[in-house]
Amino acid sequence: MKKIFCHPKSLRNISTHYCPGCGHGIAHRLIAEVVDELNIRERLIAVAPVGCAVIAYDYWNFDCSESAHGRALAVATAMKRVRPKQIVFTYQGDGDLAAIGTAETIHAANRGENLTVIFINNAVYGMTGGQMAPTTLLNQKTATTPYGRDAKFQGYPLKISEMLAILQGVKYVERVSLHNPQEVLKTKKAIKQAFLNQINNVGFSLVEILSPCPTYWNLSCKEALDWIRDVMVKEFPLGRIK
Repeated sequence: MKKIFCHPKSLRNISTHYCPGCGHGIAHRLIAEVVDELNIRERLIAVAPVGCAVIAYDYWNFDCSESAHGRALAVATAMKRVRPKQIVFTYQGDGDLAAIGTAETIHAANRGENLTVIFINNAVYGMTGGQMAPTTLLNQKTATTPYGRDAKFQGYPLKISEMLAILQGVKYVERVSLHNPQEVLKTKKAIKQAFLNQINNVGFSLVEILSPCPTYWNLSCKEALDWIRDVMVKEFPLGRIK
């Protein structure tokens, strides 16, 4: 019989701690598949800061490091400069990368650090109770915007990918999604490209992944996927930005 499925060597076979319908598990697997296909597991270092994926090291079977909230790209920069032959990537949520870590993100990108960034955008703070994030949509209800985000008081959703794309040091930015199988395949392709860029010393690469959070969106798993398709992509259009 032809083998059509195999568990990635770079993904540990353990039970998940993520909420039902969460997109982190899918993203973890896609990264593991890409790592195996590129045969870079022994050269790889992941940096995961505070957030829902703070214990990503439980799932990945390669070297991982934690960092303080928002400081993943500062830590990754140090690692890459000290060990330039290693493949270093960060795995960050929107509250981390686009809020407390905005300065680290912008300056690492502007310097053109040869790093790979996997940016999970679920439009909410997931780990700490569902508060409004920089990427929360207008009228979206959260723990801190119970009547919906109001531009007059909370501003507009931050489009971090478009902001970074104008910087000279940034070489590749793409926004993808996990809301259906076709988009999942596109997400894997983008992740692979971002790692290939680092392998080939191209420079700073970022993949933004629109990911469901049924728990804090107060939706069923299917409704959360449909919400990405019907609402979220209108604010955050999919495709290659740079």
